[in-house]
Amino acid sequence: MIVYMAKNLVIVESPAKAKTIEKYLGDDFKVLASIGHIRKDTKVDKKTFDVTYEVDPGHAKIIAELKREAKAADKIWLATDEDREGESISWHLCEVLKLPKDTARITFHEITKPALDAAIKAPRTVDMDMVSSQQARQTLDMLVGYDLSDMVRRKVPGAISAGRVQSPALRLIVEREKKIEQFESKFDFKVSGKFFKDGEFVANLEKNVENEELVRKLLVELAGAKFAVEDVEEKEGAKTAPVPFTTAALQIEANSKLGFSSRTTMSAAQGLYQAGLITYHRTDSLNLSSQAVGAIAGYIESEFGPEYLKVRKFKTKDASAQEAHEAIRPTNVALTAAGKNNYEKRLYQLIWARTVATQMANAKVAKTTIRLSHDFVAKGEVVIFDGFLKVYGKSKDLELPKMAKGDEVACLEIAARQNFAKPPARYTEGSLVKKLEELGIGRPSTYASIMTAIQARGYVVKGESEGEERKVLELKLTDGKITETTVKEKFGANKGKLMPTPIGELVAGFLIDNFKSIVDYKFTANIEKDLDLVADAKLERVKMLRDFYGPFHDTVLIANGAERYNNARLLGHHPETGKPIYAKVGKNGGFIQLGDNEKESGEKPRFAPLPKRKSVKTVTLEQALSQLELPALPRELGKAPDGVLLVAANGPFGPYLKGGKYNIPMKDLDPYTVSLEEALPLYQAKIDSIIADWGEIMIINGAYGPYVKGPGRRNNVKIPKETDPKTVTEAQAREMLENKPKTTRRGARGGRKKAATAKKK
Repeated sequence: MIVYMAKNLVIVESPAKAKTIEKYLGDDFKVLASIGHIRKDTKVDKKTFDVTYEVDPGHAKIIAELKREAKAADKIWLATDEDREGESISWHLCEVLKLPKDTARITFHEITKPALDAAIKAPRTVDMDMVSSQQARQTLDMLVGYDLSDMVRRKVPGAISAGRVQSPALRLIVEREKKIEQFESKFDFKVSGKFFKDGEFVANLEKNVENEELVRKLLVELAGAKFAVEDVEEKEGAKTAPVPFTTAALQIEANSKLGFSSRTTMSAAQGLYQAGLITYHRTDSLNLSSQAVGAIAGYIESEFGPEYLKVRKFKTKDASAQEAHEAIRPTNVALTAAGKNNYEKRLYQLIWARTVATQMANAKVAKTTIRLSHDFVAKGEVVIFDGFLKVYGKSKDLELPKMAKGDEVACLEIAARQNFAKPPARYTEGSLVKKLEELGIGRPSTYASIMTAIQARGYVVKGESEGEERKVLELKLTDGKITETTVKEKFGANKGKLMPTPIGELVAGFLIDNFKSIVDYKFTANIEKDLDLVADAKLERVKMLRDFYGPFHDTVLIANGAERYNNARLLGHHPETGKPIYAKVGKNGGFIQLGDNEKESGEKPRFAPLPKRKSVKTVTLEQALSQLELPALPRELGKAPDGVLLVAANGPFGPYLKGGKYNIPMKDLDPYTVSLEEALPLYQAKIDSIIADWGEIMIINGAYGPYVKGPGRRNNVKIPKETDPKTVTEAQAREMLENKPKTTRRGARGGRKKAATAKKK
């Protein structure tokens, strides 16, 4: 039997990418995937900075196949991604497969036939300066990770680890939270009026009124006032078309408009790129190729008309923008919708619209400002030419009636509403990426992993509250009479916002006190610049590492003598018992403690949670006393209709409701105050979700469909769509659990751990 071997072997990182490329290159090319990194750096010599690499045993079959195909092929092409990480993967392939140094290395910004043909015509060799830069980054992160993580685990209760780039990001979140805690809530009154002149319109008092006394006085004065137009100003303005997407900008916009996390955005973008639908998604360049601009211009003229076209060239501000050489755009602008799932489809639409908008005319708007007597101002805006707004962005017309200076207007109503000042906004993933980019911390390929790391370590959580209600005073002047009402408004919503946990605050405090350079924004940004210099062959890798690690190691030695860092505060003493009251942080977060530790006092102390929106540093004695009055947990609520006792409790994963053998999460309910009536629906929903229960094995109807739950955590397997979960027997359920797909935790580009060792510089 004759086995046909392709003359050319192309090696990429992912099977999806391989499949797309193979259909363009033809029969003479075979495309295989390395499945991410085939080796991991597992050890660093702290004197020479030599790195020990280990081949992943899970890659044994892949490597064997690559070696076999490489031996049979006439020519080998390394086509991993065009950034430093991709360059490093190509180098590792050369080392493991024992390929010659002149092996062809090709890169392309998009997976299309013209881009691939152009890449094949202009191969190069592996760029060892880019490889050195990637090695320097990984070595830095390993050195910092080993030493710093070991230190925080020993010195900070509940700490897991600390990272070089994640630590400044955590500091940003903690500092923002402190500003929110220190914010003094003040209020004034916003005064607005409804007026009529050939149509109803709204005008606002130019300045808010300081207090209730002054606002009442103002309304009395305006009770019999006449209103007239004092000035009308009309001018034409423009709304500027946006710039193309960089990686950071895409994450920011997808978070803002689609609610996507950075990780979701990058996963969807990778799927689109590997399918050949968009250009490379890790980039900080604003450039669009001349061919792309020509295609976009042709599309705009054809679809919208020449008046909508405005060709632009964009220049990247940062000279070190080298992770790629083109912004993120569709590979075929005529394709207005694409993607294999809802995430990809929505992200593609965002990228398509933004890209087309960059080459469209600015929008033109007519702005009108009408000044009335008594310092009231009405503002209107009407779009007179939509331009790029036809495909991207929104503009709401607010048209005012036609008025001229001297015209009298009728006052229908004047309302003064209590207006509370807002504290600084918490970061979202999008706004944190924007801040990191502004500070020069991280690079396009690292933002998603930063967001994931700080949350996975339990240092940061996403808020879930829709806010609390407060009473707001509203005074109205109608027909010369002043009425007073109290309305409710929500405030303090934190849903989707990044909030530090007590442990996160503690870790940040420890690092600021003992490792200032690690959490210093300028220092971290300068490290990124040094890595760019290594990539440009302007700085030697070992020198860069030595200059960093020497001072850092000295800091580690000094910090080793620091006392265990728990930021415990003695708030005072209990007025009745005289026992000390502390605010502390433990492995599960912040808490109030009444009495000394049992080892010291011989008596078990009493515990209570910190009040909402309070930290160890901001809680007061009065607030602590109030918390200590809360009932002890676990707390019996009463019995459900089926006779099962319901108990509210708190655990390492948050508050939960215990009903018989079921532990039910209570994310939105407080275990200290929840009532039986509030808990019953949760218990009933749990009971209703149980399709079958054989003790340690159950069939549950979950949020994503029915699944089998086995003993232990994360021991689940989905039931196939074609199978009726009600017909599954216990034996079948056990078999499903035994034969469930084995999952392996992977890094951003795949890769598993451990195996045979090879030492490289």
